[in-house]
Amino acid sequence: MTAEIAIMNKEAIAIAADSAVTLREGKIFNSANKIFSLSKYHPVGVMIYGAADFMGIPWETMLKTYRGGLDTKKFDTLKEYANDFINFLIWEKRLIPESEQEKHFKFNVYSYFSFIRKEIEEEIEEIIIERDEIADNELEEITSKIIKKHCDRWAKAELDTSIPENYTKDLIDGYETTIDEAKKDVLENLPLDKALSKQLTEVAVSLFVKFSDRFIHEKILHSSGVVIAGFGTEDIFPSLQSVLIEGVVNNNLKYKIYDAAEITFQNSASIVPFAQHEMVDIFMEGVEPGYGMVIEEYLYQIFEKYPEDIIDSIEELDADEKRKSKEKLKGAGSELLDRHKEELRKYRRTNYVNPVLDVVSALPKDELAAMAESLVNLTSFKRKMSMDAETVAGPIDVAVISKGDGFIWIKRKHYFERELNPQFFANYYRVAGNEEE
Repeated sequence: MTAEIAIMNKEAIAIAADSAVTLREGKIFNSANKIFSLSKYHPVGVMIYGAADFMGIPWETMLKTYRGGLDTKKFDTLKEYANDFINFLIWEKRLIPESEQEKHFKFNVYSYFSFIRKEIEEEIEEIIIERDEIADNELEEITSKIIKKHCDRWAKAELDTSIPENYTKDLIDGYETTIDEAKKDVLENLPLDKALSKQLTEVAVSLFVKFSDRFIHEKILHSSGVVIAGFGTEDIFPSLQSVLIEGVVNNNLKYKIYDAAEITFQNSASIVPFAQHEMVDIFMEGVEPGYGMVIEEYLYQIFEKYPEDIIDSIEELDADEKRKSKEKLKGAGSELLDRHKEELRKYRRTNYVNPVLDVVSALPKDELAAMAESLVNLTSFKRKMSMDAETVAGPIDVAVISKGDGFIWIKRKHYFERELNPQFFANYYRVAGNEEE
């Protein structure tokens, strides 16, 4: 994981990221580069979070390959830069051999089936702990229930609108053997009838044609977030676009534009965190999101149960009168709860969010950078002071992008000494195709 942030006002956008990268084996290194200039000549930058590679190719390599091809080319808007980069990935998918596409398909299917099996085993374990055994029919019920739950989840998921016609059928035809092997290897000894087997096939294919919740894509499918930020030539104020990118299967790139933010005459400041952002949420709203959700859930249960307790204590009412009274009180309670949540949101907005944004709207470039670094550092410090893995750590890279000055590094780590590599800096701005010194 990582912690990244973009802070914008009308003058510039500051971006900051930590340096921690976690390998699949759990090893953590604190030297990863997550911020890059997307163009050598124009004010556009990019941040990477999530998976550190694209189909086995490091994102740094992909980004710098794109930058080399972009050269001095420019676009009118930031959105056009984002679209051009996505088109580059769609074109560059030809660099991804079919063997890597098959490996990507297999890895994701095996990972998701393992996720399903873990849920089944946890529920079985609860029963065994309670009475030391489990009946065959209970095992069948649990297996069926959990597989159906996942099938229903993906049935409701958003379809990737970029997929070509007949793509789903082509996936089934081309990767049916891999899916069957995954069922056998991962879900062995579980009672799978034809109906459940078909549902698992539907789930496997959905992984590559639909988008479920972000937890699934970031934690299980190991997708990458790509944040493109800065100015197009016609943009007066900065903006950003965040794209969730998973990979290429059967020569089709799966991606989705997730977040977008822009500065306008009406919106003079914006703070947008990515990946691990609970400390930024606390700073901005005065409450940790998880804690706020617990409070709302607890209040919901009170408003649901309280009418029943009140009405049931009135002995003069018959069963029908009690039912009607409970429904009426629950409806009123639901309205009260909604008003309560709205008032709390207004309070947080008025007393926490707006005052910070008012200050951000007036910050000079150096203060934007300092604020971005501080918020990432706050998340890093929180991880350090907990018993969890330090998935946000290492040096914090910071850059500021403005219309006039372009992409400016404020803090940047190097794996090499500047004095020993003058050729790197001499060649950096050389135009492609121009070999003159």
